[in-house]
Amino acid sequence: MKSFVSGAAGFIGSNLTDRLLENGDEVIGWDNLSTGQRAFLEKASSSSRFHLLEGDNLNRPGLTAAMSGCDRVFHLAANADVRFGLERPANDFEQNTLATFNVLEAMRANSITTIAFSSTGSVYGEATMIPTPEDAPFPIQTSLYGASKLAGEGLIQAYCEGFGFEGYIFRLVSILGERYTHGHVFDFYKQLLEHPDHLRVLGDGTQRKSYLYVQDCLHAMLHVMEQGAARESAHRSVVYNLGVGEYCRVTDSISWVCQHLGIRPKLEFTGGERGWIGDNPFIFLETSKIQQTGWRATHSIKEGVTKTLCWLQHNRWILDRR
Repeated sequence: MKSFVSGAAGFIGSNLTDRLLENGDEVIGWDNLSTGQRAFLEKASSSSRFHLLEGDNLNRPGLTAAMSGCDRVFHLAANADVRFGLERPANDFEQNTLATFNVLEAMRANSITTIAFSSTGSVYGEATMIPTPEDAPFPIQTSLYGASKLAGEGLIQAYCEGFGFEGYIFRLVSILGERYTHGHVFDFYKQLLEHPDHLRVLGDGTQRKSYLYVQDCLHAMLHVMEQGAARESAHRSVVYNLGVGEYCRVTDSISWVCQHLGIRPKLEFTGGERGWIGDNPFIFLETSKIQQTGWRATHSIKEGVTKTLCWLQHNRWILDRR
C-alpha cells in the first residue's frame, strides 16, 4: 500500500508512519511543521519508502499534488489545543474542519476512496451516558475543538455516502506515549522540573479522564481497517471509540508522576470541576464495539503515564520546542 499521512511529524502521526513502514507500506508524510517535529521522523527518514513533504492542508492544490498515487489516507493533522481554542477560534475551523474538507477534495481529485480520521471523545460534550457509547445522543458542544471535529466527521460520512468513500472514524480519548508533546503529563513534568516543591493544578483535581497508549491506539486503527468494516456498512463509514476500560482522577495521575520522580510537591488547585472552558470533567468511553473486533488494549493508564514520563525524561529538548 502507498499511504498518505497528514500530520506525519506529529505525536500520533510519526508513530503511525513508523508502524506503516514496518508493515511494508510506502508512506507520503505531509506536515506544515507548526507543531510537528522533524526529529520524530528520524527513523522513518532512513527508509527509501518514506517521503516527507512540507505543506499545509489549507493549500488544496499542493495537498492534491502530494496525494497523487496514494491508495489510502490517514488524516491526523489538526489543531489539538482544546484549552486555548477561544483565543483564536479560526484555528479549529481552519485546521480541523476546512482542512478535512480539503483532504476529502484532494482524495476525490486523485480517486482515493479510503480514509482514516482521528476524531475525539470531545464530540460527546459533557455526556450524560457514562461510559459513553458511539450511538449516544449528542449534547451541546462545549469546545470549539470538539465542534470542529464533529463537523469533520459529518463531511467524511457525507463523502462516503455521496462519492462511495470508505471511512473509518476513530473517537479517541487522550493519547499517551513516546513523542507526546502536550497534555497534563507534559505540563506537570515541565512544572516539576522548574519547581519540584509545588505543582499548580488546573481545576480541583477530581476531573476523571481515560487515556490510551499510542501503540494500542495505532493497533486498533489498523486492525479495524484490515477487517474492512466500512465496506460492509450500509453507509460505507464506521465510528469506533478508542480507549481503555478504566479512568483515573487527575490526582491519581499526579501521584503516579510524583512517585516515579521521587518527589512530594505541595499541590495548588485553581478550583472548580473544569480546568478551562470546554474541559469535560468526566470522559469515559464505552469500547465494547472495538473489543468485539478482537482488539484489546495492552497497557493500563498508569503504564501509559509512566511510559510517557520516561520518554520525556530522555527527551527534555521537547520541553523547549513546545
